[in-house]
Amino acid sequence: MENNSFDNGFDNSIDLKTILNKYLIHWYWFVLAVLVCLFGAFFYLRYAIPQYTTTATIVVKDDKKGGMLSELSAFSDMGIGTGMKSNLDNEIEILKSRTLTANTIKKLNFNTKLISKGKFSNMEIYNDAPIAVDFADKTNRFYEQTINLKFSSLNSNRFMLEDELASAGSNVILSSKKEFAFGEQIATKYGVLVISKLGAAEGQFRPNSKPITIAVSPIENVIENFNNGLKVEPVSKTSSVVALSITGPVIKKSEDFLNNLVQDYNTAAATDKNFISENTSIFIANRLKLITQELDGVEMDVQTFKKSNNLTDIESESKLFIEGSSEYDKKGVEIEIQLNVVSSLLDFMKKSTSADLLPGNIITDGDASGLIGSYNQLVLDRNRILKSATLENPTVIKMDQQIASLKSTVQSSLMRMQSSLNIQKRDLSRNEGILNAKIGKIPVQERQFRVIARQQKVKEELYLYLLQKREESAISLSATEPNARVVDAARGNKMAIAPKKNMIYLSSLLLGLLIPFGFIYIDDLLDTKIKSRLDLEGKTMIPFIGDVPTSDSPSEIIASGSRTSSAEALRIIRTNMEFMLTKVQEGIAKTIFLTSTFPKEGKTFVSVNLAATFALSGKKVLLIGMDIRNPRLDEYLTLPERGVTNYLSSKDLKLEDLIIKYNGFENFHILPAGIIPPNPAELLMGKNVDVFFKELKTQYDYIIVDTAPVSLVTDTLLIAKYADSFIYVVRANFLEKRMLNISNTLYKEKKLPNMCMLLNDTDSTKGYGYGYGYGVNVVKDPWYKKIFKKG
Repeated sequence: MENNSFDNGFDNSIDLKTILNKYLIHWYWFVLAVLVCLFGAFFYLRYAIPQYTTTATIVVKDDKKGGMLSELSAFSDMGIGTGMKSNLDNEIEILKSRTLTANTIKKLNFNTKLISKGKFSNMEIYNDAPIAVDFADKTNRFYEQTINLKFSSLNSNRFMLEDELASAGSNVILSSKKEFAFGEQIATKYGVLVISKLGAAEGQFRPNSKPITIAVSPIENVIENFNNGLKVEPVSKTSSVVALSITGPVIKKSEDFLNNLVQDYNTAAATDKNFISENTSIFIANRLKLITQELDGVEMDVQTFKKSNNLTDIESESKLFIEGSSEYDKKGVEIEIQLNVVSSLLDFMKKSTSADLLPGNIITDGDASGLIGSYNQLVLDRNRILKSATLENPTVIKMDQQIASLKSTVQSSLMRMQSSLNIQKRDLSRNEGILNAKIGKIPVQERQFRVIARQQKVKEELYLYLLQKREESAISLSATEPNARVVDAARGNKMAIAPKKNMIYLSSLLLGLLIPFGFIYIDDLLDTKIKSRLDLEGKTMIPFIGDVPTSDSPSEIIASGSRTSSAEALRIIRTNMEFMLTKVQEGIAKTIFLTSTFPKEGKTFVSVNLAATFALSGKKVLLIGMDIRNPRLDEYLTLPERGVTNYLSSKDLKLEDLIIKYNGFENFHILPAGIIPPNPAELLMGKNVDVFFKELKTQYDYIIVDTAPVSLVTDTLLIAKYADSFIYVVRANFLEKRMLNISNTLYKEKKLPNMCMLLNDTDSTKGYGYGYGYGVNVVKDPWYKKIFKKG
């Protein structure tokens, strides 16, 4: 069969107008959802606590990037200020450390807050706090507990205090309301509580003033909150300038935190540097004490030697020889000093532990000086980490291994240096022996005196050397430079960064549109039923002849002059059927069979009313009930019991005896289905069916046949060859879309001749296109189109 004008094939194009109309028909839900969301956003913004960003900028000492101008640069020739090396990445981690944050919070007492409670939100009082709260002699448990005290001023001298957690059990401070005086010491199990008035705010105390909650939080929670909000970032990759920022509801509190954090950071860095200087001073003091004793002994030897030998000016007598050996003496003295220092340092290292620092400026030559500086820096880093970690910490263990390795390297370097000095000493002694041979005539007293004088000179030089180093350490200890210099003190931005009104209103607007859209989309996605002609487009090749809206009186037959939407729809279907039946031979009844996928899809209703519609056009019409297993015509018409089955199963009955004329219609005749037979399929396969249709086709203009559903029985397929056209009835909101495969298969395999599709029981109020007739159920323009209509 060729496709006619109603068969447009599958159409996979997207109709945006149709999709838009599906949502715009529920425009009131969108308006309601948007209004609710915008009201919720307004309510949230009305009571949300604004958040402000506070920023401070500092320059951190970083030797890799040139550091910063040092106040101790004048002492650089003495090695002061050059012992420790700073690294920007390390300093940033220190600034973000929990230990530093904890020290700052404890110093500022930030785990205690004053809160003014409101109806919907609470506000922290900081800038204009009327009272000062202080816990003295705190116990360790103080930093682990949650304490909420309700403060109410009674007059300018007394106040009422109540524990809001009194019902919580053992953690309460006060078991009941009590009166206290300002400045009174209140003994609690967590410390001594003192509440005092702030002088600038005394006028705020009135007997009926608003209560204030004194909230004490566990210190770990406060540290976590501040650490999570703290950001420490370098301004650029090429500089050592660092920006510190934190976000909070109270600008002044954030400023105080950042300023004190930088101050505590500098204090801790200065303490570390002073620790090295103090240890160096102690070492030098001990050595000076020992050298002083040795120098006194040598000087006593000189005095005794000269006195016992009656010597006055030995040098003038051996001037010439001494001048020749002066160079060797000088070098020998230097080597002796260095050997003494190296030996002392090696003895100190043997007794020291991994937590002890080495003197930083004793050795000035060779690789040992740099190694000692690196060793001291590593020890300081280890001690700093131990403040917030244990000895079992993997980082501490790794650093212990590094310290041990570096200590071994320092010892090896010192021992190499000692060996080198001994070699030099032996060379000098050998050369000096040659010179001594030349001065063999010098009296024995002179040679003995030279030995004593040399010892005296060595002790003097070592004594002066240690005095110089002691002064350098004292200067370094008293003038420690800060590790960071403040470029910009902490300052809060007066513009709140949260909540962002524009973003919240925009999000609320989008959410208000998205919620109903989502519900409609999901409902449409989960709804697998056929609702309108749109659900058929692109899913079937079967020609579509029209849809029949839901009837207000489904049990009544269409009367002449009816202007209901159902009547108009059936008239359109009648006209469309004429195009489907153009190839039927003249003089023979045009036979139209109606079937469906399942029962209750309205094929009997359509059969009866379509037959009545053809009859009203002046055509002679016969309606036959051939759904012989479940006849339904008697639900719409008053019919006798005998009918088709009686005729097919009997040889004596005549068709004209079984056909009745329906009252009120001149050309409307009906042949009932008859009694339900025990063998319906065999009855429809009999030869009488062929005779039956041949005889009736010569007597009528149209024959409308109500048949059985095709998905349940084969009855309809057995008699399909007698039809000129098949109307396949699909009921809206009843048949699932996947069941269209049945009708598509029948159409493709041509089991139902000249097949077309009719959609029954559609909703005319939600239809697409125009209504049926004029003035009845006319679909109005959508509301959004009226806005753009021209006057």
